[in-house]
Amino acid sequence: MKEVVGLIPAGGKATRVSPLPCSKELLPIGFRRVDEERNLRPKVVCHYLLEKMQLADVTKAYFVLREGKWDIPAYFGNGTMIHMNLAYLIMGLPFGVPYTIDQAYPFVKDAIIVFGFPDIIFQPDDAFVQLLKRLRETNADIVLGGFPVEVPQKWDMIDLCNDGRIRQVFMKPALSDLQFTWAIAVWSPAFTRFMHKYLSSIQKTREKDNSVYNTSKQRELCVGDVIQSAIQNDMKVYSVIFEDGNCIDIGTPEDMIKAIKDKI
Repeated sequence: MKEVVGLIPAGGKATRVSPLPCSKELLPIGFRRVDEERNLRPKVVCHYLLEKMQLADVTKAYFVLREGKWDIPAYFGNGTMIHMNLAYLIMGLPFGVPYTIDQAYPFVKDAIIVFGFPDIIFQPDDAFVQLLKRLRETNADIVLGGFPVEVPQKWDMIDLCNDGRIRQVFMKPALSDLQFTWAIAVWSPAFTRFMHKYLSSIQKTREKDNSVYNTSKQRELCVGDVIQSAIQNDMKVYSVIFEDGNCIDIGTPEDMIKAIKDKI
């Protein structure tokens, strides 16, 4: 049995909701009960993600941070507050989430990865449990959690085969009649290695034209780009679709308001 590890990218600048008094991942969204008297305390947004990882028996997780976001380790510490073992890594290349999470490669390359975005709140609670079950049943390389969304232009949309395999990923399409986005994932060491090699090959190409560290010449890469490349390379990419589920990205003021109303 391979170790199951949580992986959480926390390198974003939160430009759509800036300025903020704290890292976006620590914005209070709702409340949690503490101590024997069950007193209320604010519940930060990424706490919801960690709770759902716990339900899937994840006991260890890595946050990958942008330099300066020290309030996240200051808040969660070693994870005692949420009964998990937490560690923190500093991101390297600032060219998108795949580069951020690839920073954890030496630490997680042999593990099953449970992946989620710390600023997205989703239901159902046992979503990761269902994804891990599908990963085992299908021997897939990666399994995506699919959720219905009303505005496909804000999400990476997935085109499905009848057997639940992912045919294609469309990154924030201008027009689409697809119903489901992906917001969470679990994957095998094979996909972790694929992503690492994929990013390395891109950087080697960029080194040849001296643009490797020039952010103005680089399009920010999405995890969906890597998943689409994996599909084109015949990796097994499956889904679990939560037709009655939901997901909210608090990265915009209007969606932040929805999330707060939902949790109060």
